[in-house]
Amino acid sequence: MKTANLTPGGTARRSKLLLFTPGPVNVADNVRKAIAREDICHREVEFEQLFCSVGTQLLQLLEIRESHHYQAVVITGSGSAANEAMLASVVGDQNILILSNGEFGERLHATSEIHNSNTSLLKFPWGAALDLDVVDNYLRDHHIDVIAVAHHETSSGMLNPLAAIGSLAKAHSAILLVDCVSSAGAEAIDMERDNIAFCSASSSKAIGSYPGLSFVIGKKTEFEKLAVLPAKTAYLNLHKFFQFATQRSQTPNTPAVPLFFALDEALANILIETVPGRRAKIQRTAARLRKGMTKLGLTFLLETDDMSSVLTTVHLPSHVHIDQLRHSLREHSIIIYEGKGPLAGRIFQVGNIGELSQLDIKRFLRALGDALSATQRETGLGVEQPLHLSPAPAAVPV
Repeated sequence: MKTANLTPGGTARRSKLLLFTPGPVNVADNVRKAIAREDICHREVEFEQLFCSVGTQLLQLLEIRESHHYQAVVITGSGSAANEAMLASVVGDQNILILSNGEFGERLHATSEIHNSNTSLLKFPWGAALDLDVVDNYLRDHHIDVIAVAHHETSSGMLNPLAAIGSLAKAHSAILLVDCVSSAGAEAIDMERDNIAFCSASSSKAIGSYPGLSFVIGKKTEFEKLAVLPAKTAYLNLHKFFQFATQRSQTPNTPAVPLFFALDEALANILIETVPGRRAKIQRTAARLRKGMTKLGLTFLLETDDMSSVLTTVHLPSHVHIDQLRHSLREHSIIIYEGKGPLAGRIFQVGNIGELSQLDIKRFLRALGDALSATQRETGLGVEQPLHLSPAPAAVPV
């Protein structure tokens, strides 16, 4: 592995890492510079103007048509903070159903159980599509007030169908909470059409900024309903965030001000490019990577129609250990993801968001091909057959 040089102060210095991950990502130069702008106070007009700029651009990012009916609140914390804010603030003593087909659905369930005693789960296998007939039947047989689901299930790369889930929620008089942490900025999200009361997202994924900020967008009427619900958390109380946002253009607690500057710049980059233009760019990058990996003899966990445009989940060849592959790519300053849960040691994941040039794509595919060729020469083995997960029930109600 390349040895990092040390500056006189002892700080490691290495060639730029290329982050082929679903987040964090390589950020644009103007975003990197924005984080070092002037020092301002979060209780003064300079921050209020910055806060309003970020909030306005977030609504534009989600292409909300009747934007005066919606509000964005920004939380200093990762995407999990935004998810917990929704789950802790919206349910009260009502019944909530979590739909899960991977790690992040399971995280929603674990978080909801902490705050909500009336939490149910429909658990589908990792990498399997949600069976909407099973969901519909469950909603017919049980009184559910709130449904929560991850839009992009990052653990497999599965993109769950918001339009169909939103239609079911509306038919059964339930409100819908959506974890859009890794899909916002990359996938089309129609809050108005799909009956989404609240959705969450993060600054550090397809939006292309730094980690540390998350946000919740919701209908103002839904935010206002939270006033009568018991507070289950102090820091992540969504109604308090809504009050500070609408009445003061501020946050309840001290925010990470430099990250607001960076997020504001990253959002402006997307809006200049246009939201559809950014989505199309991400899709083109994904297609190029998938074509290149297919030429290397690799196969994918999901069918194309089920894949998000954010990342590709790739079967790990039988003769390659994931640590070996990651080490080999890191020699070229390239970072990928390994599998989790039932997919651990069986797949690897290649993200395609952030500032990745066409030259970076070529560099990745060349390095990946070299790594696979080297291990094949050592073992004399070929590429592994596609992974088939062991059969599992369509859903396991909990």
